[in-house]
Amino acid sequence: MDATAADCCAAERDECGDSEVLCLRRVGSSSDWLRLVEKTEITIGRGVDVTYQLLSPTCPLMISRLHCTFRQTEAGQWTVTDNKSLNGVWVNGSRIPAEEACLLKLEDSIEFGVPIKGNKVEFHYVLIQQPLKDIKLFLAKRQQDGAKPAHAPKKPKRKLAVEEVEPSTSKPKLYRLSCADKSADKSFAKPCPLSPLKGQQRHGQTGTGETASSRPIQESEGPSDGTSTPCDLDNLKMYSQNIMLLREQVDDTQRQVASLEGEPCQPDSLREEQVRELQGQLEALRAKMHGMETLEKSFSETKRQLNEQKTQHQEELLKKQLEDALQEQKKVIDELALSRQGFEEILLAKNKELEVTKEEKEKARAQKEEVVTQVTEVLENEFQCIICSELFIKAVILNCAHSFCSFCIKQWRKKKDECPICRQAIQSQTRCLALDNCIDRMVENLSLDMKSRRQELITERKGERKVMSLGQQLTLQR
Repeated sequence: MDATAADCCAAERDECGDSEVLCLRRVGSSSDWLRLVEKTEITIGRGVDVTYQLLSPTCPLMISRLHCTFRQTEAGQWTVTDNKSLNGVWVNGSRIPAEEACLLKLEDSIEFGVPIKGNKVEFHYVLIQQPLKDIKLFLAKRQQDGAKPAHAPKKPKRKLAVEEVEPSTSKPKLYRLSCADKSADKSFAKPCPLSPLKGQQRHGQTGTGETASSRPIQESEGPSDGTSTPCDLDNLKMYSQNIMLLREQVDDTQRQVASLEGEPCQPDSLREEQVRELQGQLEALRAKMHGMETLEKSFSETKRQLNEQKTQHQEELLKKQLEDALQEQKKVIDELALSRQGFEEILLAKNKELEVTKEEKEKARAQKEEVVTQVTEVLENEFQCIICSELFIKAVILNCAHSFCSFCIKQWRKKKDECPICRQAIQSQTRCLALDNCIDRMVENLSLDMKSRRQELITERKGERKVMSLGQQLTLQR
C-alpha cells in the first residue's frame, strides 16, 4: 500500500509540473502509449495482474500472460526482461534472451510478438522522452488505475454425496423422478440426456446400503435387434457387470419372497400384497436382465460385424493403394519409354550429322590433296630450273625473259654466255623476288620430304658459293 501511495504521489507531481517522462510510443497509433513511471516495476502481458494489458484481436495468444517486465536500475536506466514468453521481446530487431535484463536507451525499437502472414508487428513501440503535458492524452490506462477487469465471483463448490464420491460402473448421473405413487416408482431412476452414441450404453447402478427391492436399476433403452451403434470392450465388460448385479438382485428378491412365505404372523392380505409386489419386482428384474443379455449379444454381434467390415475395408484400401501404385508405375514406365524413344531419335540424328560431317571432311581432304597435286605439277612444270631440274632458288630473269637459278646460270655463264633455252646472248640478269616469294608460299603446302630436300639444296649451294668466293680471293691475291 505504501508503494502504491508513493507511486500515486509521484504521478500527481509529474502531472502538475512540466517535467519530461519516459514512455513507449506505439508506432502508427496516437493512443495506447505506455508510460514508464520512475522507481516502479512495469509489467506487460495479456493477464489481469499486470500494469498494462495488451490484447491482440487477430491472435489472442500472441502476448503471454506475463510477457515482460520493465525495471529501472539504480543509475536511472531502464531495462526490459523477457519472462519466457512464447513469441519473445525484440529490441532493435533482435530477440533478447529470456530472463536476462536488456539495457534500453532513447529511440530504441521494442516489439512484442512476431508478425503474422507478412504483416507488420502488431505491438511495436519506440522509447521516447517528452513532457507529460504533451503526451498525457495518448497514454494508456494502467490496471491499477481502474482498468483492471473485475474477477468473476467464484461459485461455491457443491459437496458430493457418498454415492457420487465412490467409483461407479455407470458414467452418467441419475436424476430421481418425483411422483405421487412413490411405492411403485421409487426404485427407478431417469438417466440424464446423452449423445446418440452414449444413449445406447446406459446400464444399471446399485447402492451398497439398499435392499434388493429398493436398488435403482438404470433402464436400457437401446435397440436389441442387433442394429446398435459401435461399442468397445469396456462397454461389454460394463454390461456383464450389470448382468451380474441384476442376477444378485433377482436372488435377493427370491429370498425375500421365501422369507415372507415362511412368516405366519402377518395377515394374509398384507403378506399377499408384499408377495405380489416382490414378484412384480422379480419379473421386472428378470425382464431387465433378459434385455441386458440381449443387448450384450447384439453388441458382440455388432463388434464382430464391425471387425469384419474393418478388415474388409482395410483390404479394399490396400487393393486401391496397390492399384494406384501400379498405375503410377505404369505411368513412369510409359514416360521412360517415351524418353528412351526421344533419346534414340536424337542419337540417330546425331549419327546422321556425324556421317555427313565425315563425308564432308573426306571431300575436303580429297580436294586439298588434289590442290596439292596440281600445285606440285605447276611447280614442276613452270617453276623448275632447266639446268638443275629443281625449283628456282633465288630466281633470276635474263634479257630474253627466261628464268633460272642464280647459282645455276652463274655456273652456266662460265662455259657459255648465252641462254640455255633460246641461245641468245646474255646481256643482263635480274633477281625476281615475286617469283621467289610465290615458290616459298607454295612449298609450305608440299610434303615434308620436298621441304627438307629444298632446304638441303639451299644449304649446299650456300657452301659452294662460299668456297668459290674464297677461291676467287686466293686467285686475286696471287
